[in-house]
Amino acid sequence: MKKLSSIKKLKGKKILVRVDFNVPLENGIILDDFRIKKTLPTIEKLRRDGARVILISHFEEPGDNSLKNILLYLNTFFPVTFVEDILSKEASKIVDGMRDSDVVLFENLRKWKGEKENDKKFANKLASYADIYVNEAFSASHREHASVVGIPQNLPAYAGDLFSEEIKALKKVLAPREPFLFILGGAKFSTKLPLLKKFLKKADQVVVAGALMNNFYKEQGFEIGKSVVEDGDLGIKTMLKNKHLYIPKAVIVETKGGHVEVRDPSKVQKNDIIMDVGPNSIKDIQTFINESKFILWNGPLGNYEKGYDEGTKELAHRIAEAAKDSIVGGGDTLTVISKLNLLGKYTFVSTAGGAMLDFLANETLPGIEALG
Repeated sequence: MKKLSSIKKLKGKKILVRVDFNVPLENGIILDDFRIKKTLPTIEKLRRDGARVILISHFEEPGDNSLKNILLYLNTFFPVTFVEDILSKEASKIVDGMRDSDVVLFENLRKWKGEKENDKKFANKLASYADIYVNEAFSASHREHASVVGIPQNLPAYAGDLFSEEIKALKKVLAPREPFLFILGGAKFSTKLPLLKKFLKKADQVVVAGALMNNFYKEQGFEIGKSVVEDGDLGIKTMLKNKHLYIPKAVIVETKGGHVEVRDPSKVQKNDIIMDVGPNSIKDIQTFINESKFILWNGPLGNYEKGYDEGTKELAHRIAEAAKDSIVGGGDTLTVISKLNLLGKYTFVSTAGGAMLDFLANETLPGIEALG
């Protein structure tokens, strides 16, 4: 992989920078700007060196999925010109008129089907605007989309500083200090299964929480009520035999009448919904934290989107206070620790969720291969 830092002269060059500005919004207000802030040093560096910066990103916010919402935020740091129709003659005119240190933001790439389909014509068109391509979106580099793998086939391609930093930090997980504690939460069991199987062989302790734990309770023959669960043979029976695996021994449920109660997993009733880990489970996890030297955490412990965030917040504080070598990632996890002002309390906070999981499972990503 060639790195952005290796380019000697950037002045006057048009640099197409793939960033990840896919951040949570509420009424047009950014709720968590962590990903954007982590990218700003690269943009500022390019501007200082006289480059002409073209920013491209996807955005998945339902409803108003325009990057205009991000434009207002970026303009508080430096002037940015917005291009709404990135395939138009107007787009070419704006790019051709750029001066050194100018910044242009293209509209949400997902508005064109060529992005997700990795259409060659679409990738070629994007590449035609620039002299150099820089990937500064590690968090989106598990996707084989035009802006990630298509453009590098048409331009000299480099890894940005943040991109390189992510890889360097996550490589520590592949040869961690021991004892090694891995905490995996969230949902989408099938997407996290390869990593879970891998680290059950490598970690000294693996904690499975979030909606993922419901699958284990079901396999054990417990009632899980109306809780989220994934169908299919996931190999859970074999994993349950692993001595390194810990499944929470207390859960918080929401009953049919809307009451919130702490239950033993074996006492969940048919109309209950498992929403979070119970207090006693946090005490167990604290023991694992105390015994570990390296901690990897990805995904919330409960249904964060519905307000069940107490377990996740408590865990965030406990890992931060332990002052252990720690790496944290995952979209909802980032939102929680950002609100708690704990971002600086961990060894490394990844901007990635799915990409982090895929990299740790496969030790590479499509976006990395495209830069090779």
